[in-house]
Amino acid sequence: MAVKNNFLHVYFNPAHAQRVKKTKILSLHKGLPESAKVAASYNAFEAKPMSSILYITQIHIEPGALKRLAEECQRNRISRPLIVTDAGIKAAGLLQKALDALPGVTCSVYDGTPSNPTEAAVRAATALCHADQCNGLIAIGGGSSMDCAKGVAISATHPGPLTTYATIEGGSPRITAKVLPLIAIPTTAGTGSEVARGAIIIVDDGRKLGFHSWHLVPKTALLDPDLTLGLPPLMTAATGMDAIAHCMETFMSAAFNPPADGIAIDGLHRGWANIEKATRNGQDREARLQMMSASMQGALAFQKGLGCVHSLSHSLGGINPRLHHGTLNAMFLPAVIAFNAQAESMHKENRLARMAQAMGLEPGSDPAKTLADAIKRMNGALGLPSGLATMGVTEAQFDDIIKGAVADHSHKTNPRDASVADYRNMLQASM
Repeated sequence: MAVKNNFLHVYFNPAHAQRVKKTKILSLHKGLPESAKVAASYNAFEAKPMSSILYITQIHIEPGALKRLAEECQRNRISRPLIVTDAGIKAAGLLQKALDALPGVTCSVYDGTPSNPTEAAVRAATALCHADQCNGLIAIGGGSSMDCAKGVAISATHPGPLTTYATIEGGSPRITAKVLPLIAIPTTAGTGSEVARGAIIIVDDGRKLGFHSWHLVPKTALLDPDLTLGLPPLMTAATGMDAIAHCMETFMSAAFNPPADGIAIDGLHRGWANIEKATRNGQDREARLQMMSASMQGALAFQKGLGCVHSLSHSLGGINPRLHHGTLNAMFLPAVIAFNAQAESMHKENRLARMAQAMGLEPGSDPAKTLADAIKRMNGALGLPSGLATMGVTEAQFDDIIKGAVADHSHKTNPRDASVADYRNMLQASM
């Protein structure tokens, strides 16, 4: 895997070569440069067309990557950036590190991003962007700052309320190339928003909605593990489980996307092998680097689609924004794996055993139980909650959670259709 000319190139040596009966090449992503167009294939299994595959972020992943910020601003023609961050990043001194990497550059700073970005925060940041005539964005922080910045990228250049551009409102095609260019600098290893085409924002009516467009993909991602060395243990654990959830859930999605599967399963291996190390010793630079890679890989892969873990966590996170997204994913993973185990694609592709192997586990006669039990043990070892009940979730909330989950964009890409009753069972099992 390598980054060249702004594109990620993935090289595979298949373990089992198979003859393709019929291939049909389709041109996708009209309006993009020729180098960004990709092929959609129909394989010998008569599967659905291959998922769109597009990796376009310039990625720098190394200790000290922040030093490249000035040259990346210049490359992306950002002369007056708005830095979107939060109060915690400012207090930790990480905002100052970014400012120090931009000598002679006039920057505006919005540091009011909440733990779950809101439409109100996007409005406030957009007002500052317009007032100071900023022509680009730098997001430094966790997924919240990056998602807030993506909201600003839309809002600063497109008319109307933000909900106009929400995925479930049919808004994705309305997001155009007019969006402001964005450089993303993650300070956690979890969301992978630095390479993702989407943002999750709580809009004014209280819904937690997704916004998705290739135009929202950051132009540059500076992955500097040194910026995560001071991350507290519980935040390391919660964000790390978010990365692991991304890798596992997109690997379970039934869409035909071998590159995404390869990236996800490798990311799972890296994340699972290093999350305890990074949590127990925050100064372990190698573990921090591996977790940052796992986070990035999960997000590169989840363009393939996610599933019930995320439809549930998006919904519950909208109902109670104080609940951490990564922690919720860790709570839901065991029940969703058990539910997905019956999906045809899971058996056909031997996905449960392959995940177990990547995690260094012996699948046994019941690989779904092996995986679920291992995740529960890991949650306990990391100091995460034992279930939703300990986080204050009650059965009285189930109906509202299920309503939001069924409407969520991730619901449609789960490998097995989930009914209202199925969601209720998953919630009960996660308590």
